[in-house]
Amino acid sequence: MNKNKLILLFAQGFGTGLSPLAPGTCGSFLGIAWFALLLSFENFWIFLGGQLASFIVSIWLCGKAEVILKKSDPGSVVLDEIVALPLCFSAPVCIHLFQDGVMPVLSDFFTLPTVWITVLGFLLFRFFDVLKPWPVNSSQRLPSGLGITADDLLAGGYTTILLGGVYWLWF
Repeated sequence: MNKNKLILLFAQGFGTGLSPLAPGTCGSFLGIAWFALLLSFENFWIFLGGQLASFIVSIWLCGKAEVILKKSDPGSVVLDEIVALPLCFSAPVCIHLFQDGVMPVLSDFFTLPTVWITVLGFLLFRFFDVLKPWPVNSSQRLPSGLGITADDLLAGGYTTILLGGVYWLWF
């Protein structure tokens, strides 16, 4: 596999970004898997470091994909959605950590009766990513991969604030 195909493989979310219907939503499902993987280590520093590393990688790969595809912010590039999803759950993870003194485990987000918080986080993220309230919409004017990734990180930021509030009130 050549370098450009490898870059597109990651930037297009292992093919999820090639979906003819809602490629961003399809890619976002991989973001839930990325969140689960980071959470599975049950270590705050791995959770945080994995997110930061993936943001940097996303900026670089999305910028490269834009050049390869010769299109500004191509719809098939969904790595930005994937890496932003764990950010959506950062406030609930931190609240759990500070309230209980331990990192949450997968069952805290992926089993009944608490899976609804994960579904709500996903839906809120998609809402903010599609609606693009200020400054999400303005961030897309940033150059190259930074502009591609920044809007999703801001949508993830809005999501974690709201989801954190819900989590804090409910749990």
